[in-house]
Amino acid sequence: MLIFDQLRRNDRRLQMLAVCVLAGLAVLLAGLWFVQVLSAKRFQASQVSQSFRTVRISAIRGKILDANGTALVDNRPSYNVNLYLEELRPYFQSEFSNTLKSVRRQLAASGSKVTRAQRTELGKQTRYRVISNLVGQVNQAVQQQFVLNEKKFFDHYDQRLFLPMPLLTDLTPQQISLFVEKAGNLPGTEMDAVPVRIYPHGSTAAHLLGYIRRDDASTDEDTFYNYRMPDFRGVSGVEGACDPQLRGKTGVKSVLVNSLGFRQAENVWTPPEAGQNVVLTIDLPIQQAAEKALRGSLYGASTRGAVVVMDARNGDLLAIASNPAFDPNHFVRGFTHDEWAGMIDPTQLPLVNRATAGTYMPGSIFKIVVGLAALEAGLNPRGKIHNPPDPADAAHGYALVGNRKIRDTAPPGDYDFRRALIKSSNTYFIVEGLKVGVDRILEIGKRLHLGERTGIPTRQEQSGILPTREWQQAHLGGAWFDGNTALLCIGQGEIDVTPLQIAVMIAAVANGGTVFWPRLVARHEPQDTLNGEQPVVFPPGRVRDHLGVSKRTLGVVRDAMHADVADADGTGLRAQVQGMDICAKTGTAQRKQGNKLVGHTTWFASFAPYEDPRYVVVVMVEEGASGGETCAPVAREIYLALQKREQSPRRKPETLASRN
Repeated sequence: MLIFDQLRRNDRRLQMLAVCVLAGLAVLLAGLWFVQVLSAKRFQASQVSQSFRTVRISAIRGKILDANGTALVDNRPSYNVNLYLEELRPYFQSEFSNTLKSVRRQLAASGSKVTRAQRTELGKQTRYRVISNLVGQVNQAVQQQFVLNEKKFFDHYDQRLFLPMPLLTDLTPQQISLFVEKAGNLPGTEMDAVPVRIYPHGSTAAHLLGYIRRDDASTDEDTFYNYRMPDFRGVSGVEGACDPQLRGKTGVKSVLVNSLGFRQAENVWTPPEAGQNVVLTIDLPIQQAAEKALRGSLYGASTRGAVVVMDARNGDLLAIASNPAFDPNHFVRGFTHDEWAGMIDPTQLPLVNRATAGTYMPGSIFKIVVGLAALEAGLNPRGKIHNPPDPADAAHGYALVGNRKIRDTAPPGDYDFRRALIKSSNTYFIVEGLKVGVDRILEIGKRLHLGERTGIPTRQEQSGILPTREWQQAHLGGAWFDGNTALLCIGQGEIDVTPLQIAVMIAAVANGGTVFWPRLVARHEPQDTLNGEQPVVFPPGRVRDHLGVSKRTLGVVRDAMHADVADADGTGLRAQVQGMDICAKTGTAQRKQGNKLVGHTTWFASFAPYEDPRYVVVVMVEEGASGGETCAPVAREIYLALQKREQSPRRKPETLASRN
């Protein structure tokens, strides 16, 4: 009321202010009327002619690198032409309406009407016809004959409408130019660049690296999107175990497209964050040498076996090979029927990492454990045990346990510890094993953590079996007898180990009694080194346990292992490398089904050099002739590669001593 009183008193300044306010309100109301009334039809038409889409952008997966920075797994760009079917609905509806009118005219003469089932089928066929015409135009533009599969189209429309439908993949530079020039205006089509996983070295380290599979099931709960670009998930190996780090974080963008297919605007709401690189301890040249040597053994490319190469000083894995192998690239581009049949072959089992997921009886290499226990219990290594001749085969000896005769592959005669280990005398180690008792033997096995997983990130590892008295009772329902101890002393019976577990065991003997956790992943590091993010480092030399045996005991065992390769009558003679003293134990374990012998597992477990142990090499071959004949030559080729590695300039690996 005070304002109106002032206006009546001819307050000029207040009157001018009132006029300005009223004029502003008049302009605002006029603008609203123009937008809401006069321009309504134009905005409605613009809304119809535009398509607004939100697209989930997959992040670039991190690389997997070897210890020297060489890419074992990488990415490359792939340019694909995709169809966004939701944006073609106006074309589907127009084609459907025209076709429906024609069908109604045809049925009108007979007085029939279009049924619901007919309308549904008509809708499917008109959609397929629209897409077929569009595909024909794209084919003509890029000079490629892509045949639209009717069933695949309907499956995609019914079940995966949230995904762009791939039309052409992996375009060449010439095809990219042709598409942009001649087909860029086609509605609902767009060329997208997506990262494609590649394994540049084919099957090399395939079991360690693992593989990926298409994964369109995962969702981002806090983000809405109309479409998603192809995404992949790590399944096995490092790809699977380190998938959260490798995958990164997805992004989302919005795209405004007109009815002619032109982008009018694009806005990235959330940029994707590239995954981290995973750096392994694997040395690519050693890995390649191990695989080549394994494939070059007794059965060539079909050899079923494994190799583990470990740094004895800190537990770093330099190579893990398993054969037969596979090419992880096939999981990206797909398999033929014959290729997939080979992948699931029940004998070859190329998808199984025999080094970590294959369990085998250790045979005579377990005599190292028996020897450690016996020596710690007071065994005189110079004391001799007589190996009597087998009445049925005078060339071999035998051991009698109760009423059971156990054949010895070593010839009859007297054996001390050194000769018994070289000749792998069953009789000697059974007699000494029974003296020391199974509990002391198992105590050494427990300190080595046999029967337990090592925890390396491959998603393919078995624990094996260390058959204790409790295990015997729980699984076989019986007491433990001397016969069980006798079989355990020669690495037979219920015991099962993996080649990786044997590598840990040999490393402990070589380095003075330290049982390491094997290390495969050295660190996770950002792809962009300038973003300030710090790498996550997994230090070497993580101690798991100690053997708890004397230097004298280890010295006796190591001397005998050295003689197994250095002596002229040693079973590991074929592993000799000039300039590198190798210590080893060979082994051959019988494989039985019931009481029937079905084959052998052969071993060569070694370390080098003798005076300053740095490397552990374990070779296992299924169906080999013997450890010395089949596996020792494989180990020799690997030691030659290690010798070459030492002669080349490189940073010395970190050890426990260098950190203290």
